Amino acid sequence: MTQIENMVQYDNGYSEEEYMTQEEEWDRDLLLDPAWEKQQRKTFTAWCNSHLRKAGTQIENIEEDFRNGLKLMLLLEVISGERLPKPDRGKMRFHKIANVNKALEFITSKGVKLVSIGAEEIVDGNVKMTLGMIWTIILRFAIQDISVEETSAKEGLLLWCQRKTAPYRNVNVQNFHVSWKDGLAFCALIHRHRPDLIDYAKLNKDDALGNLNLAFEIAEKHLDIPKMLDAEDIVNTPKPDERAIMTYVSCFYHAFAGAEQAETAANRICKVLGVNQENEKLMEEYERLASELLEWIRRTTPWLENRTSEKTMAQMQRKLEDFRDYRRLHKPPKVQEKCQLEINFNTLQTKLRISNRPAFMPSEGKMVSDIASAWQCLEQAEKGYEEWLLTEIRRLQRLDHLAEKFRQKATSHETWATGKEEILTQKDYESASLMEVRAMLRKHEAFESDLSAHQDRVEQIAAIAQELNELDYHDVAAVNQRCQSICDVWDHLGTLTQKRREALERTEKLLETVEQLFLEYAKRSAPFNSWLDGAMEDLQDMFIVHTIEEVQVKKLVPQRDGALQEELAQQHGNERLRRQFAAQANLIGPWIQTRMEEIGRCSLEIGGTLEDQMTQLKQYEHVIVSYKPNIDKLEGDHQLIQESLIFDNKHTNYTMEHIRVGWELLLTTIARTINDIETQILTRDAKGISQEQMKEFRSSFNHFDRKKNGAMDTDDFRACLISMGYDLGEVEFARIMILVDPNGTGVVTFQSFIDFMTRETADTDTAEQVVASFKILAADKPYILIDELRRELPHDQAEYCISRMPPYTGPGSMLGALDYTAFSTALYGESDL
Repeated sequence: MTQIENMVQYDNGYSEEEYMTQEEEWDRDLLLDPAWEKQQRKTFTAWCNSHLRKAGTQIENIEEDFRNGLKLMLLLEVISGERLPKPDRGKMRFHKIANVNKALEFITSKGVKLVSIGAEEIVDGNVKMTLGMIWTIILRFAIQDISVEETSAKEGLLLWCQRKTAPYRNVNVQNFHVSWKDGLAFCALIHRHRPDLIDYAKLNKDDALGNLNLAFEIAEKHLDIPKMLDAEDIVNTPKPDERAIMTYVSCFYHAFAGAEQAETAANRICKVLGVNQENEKLMEEYERLASELLEWIRRTTPWLENRTSEKTMAQMQRKLEDFRDYRRLHKPPKVQEKCQLEINFNTLQTKLRISNRPAFMPSEGKMVSDIASAWQCLEQAEKGYEEWLLTEIRRLQRLDHLAEKFRQKATSHETWATGKEEILTQKDYESASLMEVRAMLRKHEAFESDLSAHQDRVEQIAAIAQELNELDYHDVAAVNQRCQSICDVWDHLGTLTQKRREALERTEKLLETVEQLFLEYAKRSAPFNSWLDGAMEDLQDMFIVHTIEEVQVKKLVPQRDGALQEELAQQHGNERLRRQFAAQANLIGPWIQTRMEEIGRCSLEIGGTLEDQMTQLKQYEHVIVSYKPNIDKLEGDHQLIQESLIFDNKHTNYTMEHIRVGWELLLTTIARTINDIETQILTRDAKGISQEQMKEFRSSFNHFDRKKNGAMDTDDFRACLISMGYDLGEVEFARIMILVDPNGTGVVTFQSFIDFMTRETADTDTAEQVVASFKILAADKPYILIDELRRELPHDQAEYCISRMPPYTGPGSMLGALDYTAFSTALYGESDL
């Protein structure tokens, strides 16, 4: 049999590459430092003897006494508790090789791969190979099964040492060589489990030799751990042998195995408390975010409900600007906060269900439904607010136009009326000749014609004033005062005109010879003068138009060409703004709709894994977020349109409000869909659902989600359960509906469906398990003391328990006793604590 044929492989919990690296280091270090070989010889020999003595034997020379394979087979039987094949009793070399091979094959059967260790090297007394083989045995049977917080082998043993020695001063275990040179780590391990054996406070860090010897002697005398190391070798070696230290420390681990039950209990409690603390943080965060969001809604809603109009265009335009800031700057972050709040709530409820905790009930008025209701009120108040603003701006624009028209007509009339009273009150006819009187009479008749022509203008002024009153013009008092003054003057002029006519007619009877020609002239000239005045007023009149076609009509009046050209340019500019906005909106609207459809398809797919869906959704999210500048540019175009008082756009069916709502819905949908997938992954991993099971659940759900809105109604859910083989009576179905729809919404979401289908598969902690773990830490007492909590649990978890555990009042109570049973049941919602 060749040497290669005699070799077997081994695995000590590391990968083959890691093991080869360790072996190469071991070979190199051993060659460089003979002191390590000496330490390993002593340690490994003592370790073997600690087991062989149970069979009534021992070894003296490690490389010689294992050569025939007999004691090697015996050692394996002792440490494994199993019988090996019957050894060959011959003394020939092949008998020895056969026995060693039986031992090596037994090691291999335990899942260990042996590398470069063959039976012939052991039989030949190869020291390096023999030490390597014993180290392999120690790793497999003394170290490999050590597991602390999901670590194993060397890392697990190191973590155990760190956990046990953490509270001790001058101890910092980072490795299995220099961290142990001063002996304090060994003493700390002993004191942690048997404080009665060592007074740790009296130890001196500088007395390494004394500390090591004290620990070794106590371990041998009281813990039945043989002395495997020499204190002098450790102190005098710059870097003690790692394998020797690990072997010796593993004996301490197994010697204190009884105490590991408490360690396991503490780990379980820490895990449970960690889950609880994380959940409480999520609850506190939800309460904080909900309070802030509700407060913002409470402050904002009255502002949107306020329909009090301002007095001037400038003030209303400031209101419109404030509303634009609200829609562009203030509301979008709140939309995200609301979405995140719902996501956090759903994630928290999923974690609570998975960890077997009661559902989270927010404070009164802070339920998701309360926030949704408040948000609905906000949007109801917001709805139509912008339209109201624009309507008011139109109204004020018309008011400003009417007011200016009133001022022009009033000014024109007042200019005309100036000096008329003096003329009408003159007594010039008393000394005039008949011709002069007749002339005066004709002139007066011309004035009466002029006065009659101005009657329409006064009525127009009064009508404009009336309209300004009806439209609630802000300076209507001044308008009314001026209008009243014009009317009073008008009435007064009418009275004076009548009196002067009567006087002239009386005079005319006395002066029959007044010239008729002047009167005729005056009569004919009066209408022309009136028309001329009217034409002047019309040319001064203001105008307001909204389309190019209207301007074209106005251009018929050549005198207004300049103003009309300016208005035409304005309307062309407005048309450019309309087309610019429409071009962008007609792209963005369909883009948003397409992304919504893609997200919907992705959430319904059952072909890929959840991770694949998550990757795709994250890509969609990146694309969506990157698209935001296009929305901002459209907002800028919309602002220009509003500032130009453009109220319609025949080039697009999309308004800015349509785009805003669609964009907010898109952001909310992608965030919620990602959260749904995250929650499904969380549930899948916690409950051990395979990918095939998840696909089956999704396929069934999609089939019966007839409305394709991510939820089954009650009848569809019943049909789904029947299709999956459930025999449903009314009582049983009512019980199931309480589980999947506790709030009575009438629909079953996919997450609730998964929770129901996997409700019994999760490996979760229970209140009984936590009570049992506390009972171990309390040494079977029905209560636990503060010192015990601080000794057995990390600081944060210990203080968490101390602050929340009620005093124990049962039989055998003592001062400071805490009721861990009430505390544990409260964690799972089984008490009112």
